[in-house]
Amino acid sequence: MNKNIVILISGSGSNMAAIVETARTQRWQARFGARVAAVISNKAAAQGLVWAKEQGIAAAALDHTAYDSREAFDAALMAEIDRHGPALVVLAGFMRILTPGFVQHYEGRLVNIHPSLLPAFPGLKTHQRAIEMGCRVAGASVHRVTSELDHGEILEQAVVPVLPGDTAETLSARVLTQEHLIYPRAVERLLSV
Repeated sequence: MNKNIVILISGSGSNMAAIVETARTQRWQARFGARVAAVISNKAAAQGLVWAKEQGIAAAALDHTAYDSREAFDAALMAEIDRHGPALVVLAGFMRILTPGFVQHYEGRLVNIHPSLLPAFPGLKTHQRAIEMGCRVAGASVHRVTSELDHGEILEQAVVPVLPGDTAETLSARVLTQEHLIYPRAVERLLSV
């Protein structure tokens, strides 16, 4: 049986691309029967959709502003995801807070990456907050998604030093290089069980 992975993005999809590349180089299809079946964005102009299509991956956009409620959007999103029979739903820079019903529907199959060392700094502006608090390290966390924002079981983390003179942008760029390593590794581990 195929283990289909559906990846949700909102922008460039760099973590999505890292997962797709790792799936190819690490032969996930042969080893686990796993493949990235679809990439879905809440923004039609998301650059990651173009890249996914170029890789031969099904790509779709559902504009969240076209729905009159968060629940209506999440219901449409679930219908689109479920067409692909996902074993895993991977949030890769998907900038939407999901409804409890959505999270419950994919319980145990929904993972996210967050640019901080959770439980520190859930939510937004993580790098700026780490710098302002005087943190010596920052990083990224891959975690299971629960109805509580950025709160599920931590599957993988990477630590990055906060350097003197760091800005949110320079720290973000260093953390992102680590995200591209730990996210595919965490997904691979979930596929192997």
